[in-house]
Amino acid sequence: MNSRYQTEQEELDKAVRQAGKIALSFFNSDLKSWEKNPGDPVSEADIAIDSFLKQHLLNSHPDYGWLSEETADDPARLNKSRVWIIDPIDGTRSFIAGKPEFTVCAALVEDGKPVCAAVFNPVTDEFFEATLGQGAFLNGEKLNCSDNRSLENTRLLASRKAFEWHNWLEDTPGADFEHLNSIAYRIVLVASQQYDASLSLSAKSDWDIAAADLILSEAGGLSTTTKGHHLVYNQKVPLHETVISSGQALHPELMNVLGDFVPKK
Repeated sequence: MNSRYQTEQEELDKAVRQAGKIALSFFNSDLKSWEKNPGDPVSEADIAIDSFLKQHLLNSHPDYGWLSEETADDPARLNKSRVWIIDPIDGTRSFIAGKPEFTVCAALVEDGKPVCAAVFNPVTDEFFEATLGQGAFLNGEKLNCSDNRSLENTRLLASRKAFEWHNWLEDTPGADFEHLNSIAYRIVLVASQQYDASLSLSAKSDWDIAAADLILSEAGGLSTTTKGHHLVYNQKVPLHETVISSGQALHPELMNVLGDFVPKK
C-alpha cells in the first residue's frame, strides 16, 4: 500500500482485529444485554468494544473526531475534517442470539467521505478492508462487484415482503431474497459477489454503513438512497433514509424499480 492514509489504515486494521477478539470472548456466553430503546438492543460486548476502539484510535489521533453508536454524540465532530465512525457490533440482535451474522465496523471519514474502512466478522474470520483509491480486499484477496446488469434471477439481500407489497416482484423475475441482521455485512457481501444487491428501505445511521460503503465503492459498486442521492457522512443528523447497494451495472435497474418509493418518516 502506498497511500496518504496508510498509517491510519494499518492502525484501523489492527484495532478492528483486536476488537473482533473481544467480540469472540463474549460470543455464545452468558452475555448481559438490555434495550437502549424499545427494539434497540445493546450488550456489554458493544460497550467494551466501543471503549477499546475509542482509546486506541483517538490516542493515536487526538485531533480527529469521533462518532459511534455507543458513545454520546459530541457536536465537536462537526468541526473536524477527519472523524472516526464506529459501530462496535453491527447486528447486535444476531450477536446476542449467538448467530454469526454480526460485524465490527470502523471507518475514517474525511470531509464527509470514507477514506479508510474495515468490516470484520470474527466468527467466520472474514476481514474486509479498503483504502480510498487502493481497492477493496477480503482476507487479502482483491474484490470486484458483479457486473450483472439484469434484475432477473438476482440474489438480493432484501425483504421479499416489501417487494410483494410494492408490486416489485414482476420487475425481478426469479430473484432470490435473503436477510442478514448486519447491514454492513450485507453490503460487503455484495462487494465480494456473494450477492448482487442489498436494499434497506428504512433509515440507517452513519456507523451502520460508512465502512461498508467504502469497501463496496472500492470494489466497483455504489451505495445511494432510493432517489439516487450519494451518501455524505458526519452531518449534523448522521442518518440516511434508505440505502441501496449494488454493482455499478445493476444500479440503474434498481433505481428504475425503486424510484417511486417514499420512505416512512
